[in-house]
Amino acid sequence: MIAILTTGGTIDKVYFDANSDFEIGDSLLPELLSEANIHQGYSLRELMRKDSLELSDEDRDRIAEAVGETGSERILITHGTDTMTRTAEALKGVTGKTIVLFGAMQPARMRRSDAVFNLGFAWAAVSLLPEGIYIAMNGEVFEAGTVRKNLQAKRFERT
Repeated sequence: MIAILTTGGTIDKVYFDANSDFEIGDSLLPELLSEANIHQGYSLRELMRKDSLELSDEDRDRIAEAVGETGSERILITHGTDTMTRTAEALKGVTGKTIVLFGAMQPARMRRSDAVFNLGFAWAAVSLLPEGIYIAMNGEVFEAGTVRKNLQAKRFERT
């Protein structure tokens, strides 16, 4: 059983035309899982709906606490891409589990989003990787502490 924890981030953003702004909405993960033809073998828990730039150390503690509470040894965490690396590093003290953080560069509600691909890739990664903390984005897996987001290139890369 894979535990999936949602925290918000771009993957769940909704565009509100009246405000000309994006806000975090309901998680699309149930719909994305169905679209990826994943219908069983997981539990889903919403932790929060935040842009990752708004995540505090207390939020990271809450994520770590939720990871510790789950009986699953394999955990996926949806996360905004801007501070995903910080949260991955904050989880490095967790042992006995395979944890994969993933998100999207474009909201899942947009036609050209990388959300479904990243979900499928992260699902495979968490199913196959050994114990540890990882980030899976755009077809690459990175160990926590060895990755940064390149804002100009709009991708993750090794440090």
